[in-house]
Amino acid sequence: MKQYIGTKLIKAHPQTLGEYNLSKGWTIPANEDPNTKGYRVEYSDSYISWSPKDAFEEAYRVYHNMTFGLAIEALKKGLKVARTGWNGKNMYLWLLPEAEVKKEWVKDPMLLEVFGDKDTLFCLGSIRMKTADGSILTGWLASQSDILAEDWTII
Repeated sequence: MKQYIGTKLIKAHPQTLGEYNLSKGWTIPANEDPNTKGYRVEYSDSYISWSPKDAFEEAYRVYHNMTFGLAIEALKKGLKVARTGWNGKNMYLWLLPEAEVKKEWVKDPMLLEVFGDKDTLFCLGSIRMKTADGSILTGWLASQSDILAEDWTII
């Protein structure tokens, strides 16, 4: 069997199994304990489910308390991320995805040299940063503090 790992942004709040069943208008089966602690979970497509407390807390953490790895996964999903510990205001990162670039779009003479005789060029993705002064930094690199931090958040 293959192993899977997922990253998704959800909304959730604590709710017992009994409260969840009651909110759905369902009768609680005799073999289920209505006092079982868990979470009511709402997904981005509005699908709603219930998850037992231990399973939920093993799989999810509050999104303003993400690791660097989870921040990278969020970037890959097209979201913007930042650290709450950054000193500058309104700073954030986003991922510029890989793309085919047409020579006719390019104004940079150094980049035109790279094209040579080709009409298109494959450009790898890169992480970009909106800095505190509103400038754009292409090719942002994480410091060791950024990598080890657990104060990443989705903007």
